[in-house]
Amino acid sequence: MQPHQERVVSEKEELDGKLEKLLSFIDNGNGKFFSALVTEERQRLTTQARIMREYSDILADRIAAF
Repeated sequence: MQPHQERVVSEKEELDGKLEKLLSFIDNGNGKFFSALVTEERQRLTTQARIMREYSDILADRIAAF
């Protein structure tokens, strides 16, 4: 694999780790804290997670094209 391809793989791994933590915060054990946030902040975090998932999917497509 070329160095730039390795960077893309690393970027996806890092992004997926952050996304997993965010989704866990939104959906799981921290749900009480998440639900206590103001509506606008919950919406921002939900939007962030959605966009991170889209970004991860794009990186996966790029990796598959290697």
